[in-house]
Amino acid sequence: MTYRICKTFEIESGHMLSKHTERCRFPHGHSRRIEIVLSGDQLDANDMVCDFKTIKLALGELLDQWDHALLVNSDDPVRESLGALGERIVVFQGRDPTTEVLAEYIFTFLSTRIASDPTYSSATGGSYRFPAGLKLDRVRVWETSSSWAEYADGAAAH
Repeated sequence: MTYRICKTFEIESGHMLSKHTERCRFPHGHSRRIEIVLSGDQLDANDMVCDFKTIKLALGELLDQWDHALLVNSDDPVRESLGALGERIVVFQGRDPTTEVLAEYIFTFLSTRIASDPTYSSATGGSYRFPAGLKLDRVRVWETSSSWAEYADGAAAH
């Protein structure tokens, strides 16, 4: 049997899709919901697949960078004129920051974190790690209440 958990985050972010032929090429924003689905064949010593706090700590800095930021393609000719926004500009190299690209990026980022087996410390001094055998099944990013994109491990998708 497999146990599965989901941790959801919400951020506000804007993007510009330079390859789009209509309005989406202009700056616009979304209230994004991000779902992280992990699984394991057994529970850890605390009877959990993974402590939700571990996921929060692993993704916190990345999602904070994207929150209230404008995501842009490095090749967008307008990018240079956005310099005044400083740290609130997040550049994707050669790719439009579509919802699909964001889902893939988060999946790859978190997969790397899980594989590198780091220890995370909370502000209150707690110590958190991903348990052995944990598997990232999918990342789903909602762009609107009716539209989402998902990036998944091929084996988990079946």
